[in-house]
Amino acid sequence: MYHIQFLSPLNLDSLRVIIRIFLMVIYITSEAQAVTSPVADSLYATGNYLRAINHYAENASVASTLQIARAYNAIGNYEKAIAQYQNVLSQDARLQIAKFELGKLCLKTKDFTNAEALFLELTHAASNNPEYHFYLGETFREEKKTERGLVSYKNAVVIDSTHLRSLFQLGKYYVSQREKDSALTFIDKGLGFYENDVALINLKALAYYNNDEYVKASPYFERLIELGEHKEYIYEKLGYCYFKDWEFEKAKANYKKVLELNDENADAYYNLGQVFRKDRQIDSAQYYIKGSIAVQKPFLLKEYVALAGIARSKGDIKTALKYYKLAHQEDPDDALVYHNVCTVADQYYKDPKIKLTYYENFDERFGDKNDYMSKMVNKRISELKEEIHYDVK
Repeated sequence: MYHIQFLSPLNLDSLRVIIRIFLMVIYITSEAQAVTSPVADSLYATGNYLRAINHYAENASVASTLQIARAYNAIGNYEKAIAQYQNVLSQDARLQIAKFELGKLCLKTKDFTNAEALFLELTHAASNNPEYHFYLGETFREEKKTERGLVSYKNAVVIDSTHLRSLFQLGKYYVSQREKDSALTFIDKGLGFYENDVALINLKALAYYNNDEYVKASPYFERLIELGEHKEYIYEKLGYCYFKDWEFEKAKANYKKVLELNDENADAYYNLGQVFRKDRQIDSAQYYIKGSIAVQKPFLLKEYVALAGIARSKGDIKTALKYYKLAHQEDPDDALVYHNVCTVADQYYKDPKIKLTYYENFDERFGDKNDYMSKMVNKRISELKEEIHYDVK
């Protein structure tokens, strides 16, 4: 026979009082943990972090310590921020927000071992949070643990099929591996959620481009430009897509746009030359291919000047003159370089007529500046002319 004991009204009232007191204690305790200074919060919100820290320090609650950690993080004092996050977790090891922020900070400061440990804890504690899986994937990626990273990104997508950052990382990986179909699986999921995501559109263009499907790639490069992505490599790849599709005028326009953005892009000159060649415009083809050669020529002025100076200090005047002449060829508009050519030639040659030729060339090219070098050159010209005059007599 079962006996069920009912509480008497007196016992029930006593129990109610006890419960109220217990709940009040919990409430007061939790409030003490949660309350922060309104002044400190205001200072923090407006970026006055040091003053905010001072105010938060007046309250030893977990919430205040967490805000101090955030303030140090915002300032960029990562060591103190990490110490404060660890202080928070020493008081409440279950506080996910502190673990999450500390994990991201460890990732930022390249402390991948601790980042991995924290994100693993978080994914076990709350396996349905896609952000925890994503950041675990980011940590694995930094640690070159590629396969584990892919699993984490995929876990994030399983939980949230619209998790764009995970979809991007998966798409990026498969594009780099030239696995077009796998890449498009994840890219298209992302674009289905946000059709104007430029990072995903770029990946889709590259997925086709790397697979030599230039006709399919070109609309996505065009879309990037429509969305304001006026970047050199986009115009360059779009130009090549048009070239492969025999749309020569469009190819020319895009390669010329590349050269507007960077007039030293040797590949753009060369490819533009190839377009003209394919279009049977031989002179234009020759012009742009020569342009490719010209921009690839190294600029060696400072190296030649340095070698000339070394030769001069060793008393090797012949070699010094050779290198100063090479430096002058690199930059014919540098007056100081050509003045060095003149003075070294003056030392090297015995014939005053040869010496005079160099100085007169300087005067013709740079004499209108009327600076110290020009005055010295004119003085030397007068001396050499006088020397030549008396030699003739």
